Amino acid sequence: MKSEMKRFLLFTPGPVNVAKNVQMAICKGDICHREVDFDYLLQSIENKLLKLFEIKHIADYRAVVITGSGTAANESILSSVVGNKRILILSNGEFGERLLNMSRLHNKNTFLLEFAWGERLDLEKIEAYLEKHKIDIVAMVHHETCSGMLNPIEKVGALSKATGAMFIVDGVSSAGAEAIKMEKCHIAFCSSSSSKAIASYPGLSFVVGKKEEFEKLKNISAKTVYLNLYKFYHFINTVSQTPNTPAIPLFYALEQALINILDEGVSIRYTHLKNKARFLRNGMLELGLKFLIDQKDMCSVLTTVYIPSHINVGVFRKKLREKSIIIYEGKGCFKNKVFQIGNIGELSFDEIQFFLDSLRGVLQSFDRVETKKMVSNDDHYPLITYMKKNVKRESLIPTERIWMKN
Repeated sequence: MKSEMKRFLLFTPGPVNVAKNVQMAICKGDICHREVDFDYLLQSIENKLLKLFEIKHIADYRAVVITGSGTAANESILSSVVGNKRILILSNGEFGERLLNMSRLHNKNTFLLEFAWGERLDLEKIEAYLEKHKIDIVAMVHHETCSGMLNPIEKVGALSKATGAMFIVDGVSSAGAEAIKMEKCHIAFCSSSSSKAIASYPGLSFVVGKKEEFEKLKNISAKTVYLNLYKFYHFINTVSQTPNTPAIPLFYALEQALINILDEGVSIRYTHLKNKARFLRNGMLELGLKFLIDQKDMCSVLTTVYIPSHINVGVFRKKLREKSIIIYEGKGCFKNKVFQIGNIGELSFDEIQFFLDSLRGVLQSFDRVETKKMVSNDDHYPLITYMKKNVKRESLIPTERIWMKN
């Protein structure tokens, strides 16, 4: 089986291993972005994005595609939508903090309601804050990748609507894996990326939004040139193009990745990813590993796992890399405490099982005992096994005793 595997198995939340037809799509013929060929390509992508989001009233929404990562889409929204209004950022992790930093750069009336990394958003605190303060816009991350937490956009969207606030969602690592009901959740704008659950290459992002909200941007002074969201909307709305030169090969790849999802069926894709996540998590639980957050709070994109206290994360990742397996390690307050395993992209159940088998072996390699020759008058005493001082007795994998003869 090993010889048939990819050079690297990307067990990450993005970039991911892409399908063969996506690899082929990026090699399509050269076209000019100011010709009708690109017009058709962009229209095709937009239509498929709106279908991915399962929007019922498609005529009321548009999707613009930006050459840039998911952060580019987020900054496009935050630099274009707020103006002089008051925006509240809800944060419970690294990417909520990133939204905050971008908004503070562009918008003087930026406010923060902060929760600890990996902590659930407290809906009562959010409701109380919105009732007490005049807030025009609420922005939050759907899937907080630093912990794997899936935040409740439907409930926060309802609270935003109740107080008359616009609702913005960072769906960079959830679109393509979790349902994002734009209409039901009262979302004005949602960002995402090509390289995560949608399973294309990095380098493109997009914003799906209500047409009426896009139109309002015309009256807000632009704060950036390249990431002017209204300009992206104006170009796709009038000439079906992008304002600047796009990365055309990546557009072809994104189109094919969207075709793959729609051919499979959006709800079937979601179920398939949930089944892969469940298979992966059950396998890790059987190894005695513990998760950072409750499974009921997890997105189906990745799992955040406590690293056993006697294991160095860097060495751990290196050992997995030697088996062509790439994983994430924790960031910020989770650094050296957790590792992260994604299950999106072209990863089969067989490859997930290969990962679990490899993981077992790597964990065992840290738990093995060392041997030390005991000094004695008799040179024929067996070598006696002993544990490293920093290895706790609650070993995850039963330790194998090693006896040797001099």
